[in-house]
Amino acid sequence: APPGRRPPFLPYLGFIGLFGSLVASALAVARRQGRELPERVPLEQLLLVGAASHKLSRLLSKDKVTSPLRAPFTELEGKGGPAELEERSRGTGVRKAIGELLICPFCLGLWVIAGFSVGLLFAPRATRFFASLFAALTISDFLQIAYKAAEEKGLG
Repeated sequence: APPGRRPPFLPYLGFIGLFGSLVASALAVARRQGRELPERVPLEQLLLVGAASHKLSRLLSKDKVTSPLRAPFTELEGKGGPAELEERSRGTGVRKAIGELLICPFCLGLWVIAGFSVGLLFAPRATRFFASLFAALTISDFLQIAYKAAEEKGLG
């Protein structure tokens, strides 16, 4: 929101309620099916979900290829990072709130992490496989950026 203007609180409250309801429902179904939450989360799983969620939330919120998903709720501002766009939310109310969620990798991160975490309860093998794809892409992206920086310094 511009300085002095509040963000759309009512739609934000709706997102909070939707998120809480989805996670609570998934946990209730898991419990009814006898799926217990782990006593502790292994470090490897925490790193996998963290790296995968970082990448997937950036793909959804910034990537050029996923821009058609954001287009009904955003306006293009210009080029962002490598293969990324900078956008701003458009409209008012729910439309604006959806746009703000879709352009914010930090905001989407919580939803993506919850998705991976719930996936680990119901389909751990498939979830680990898909999370490993996004985690590997995170590593690849950092290596691409490092390689380009090395080339620009005459090291490549």
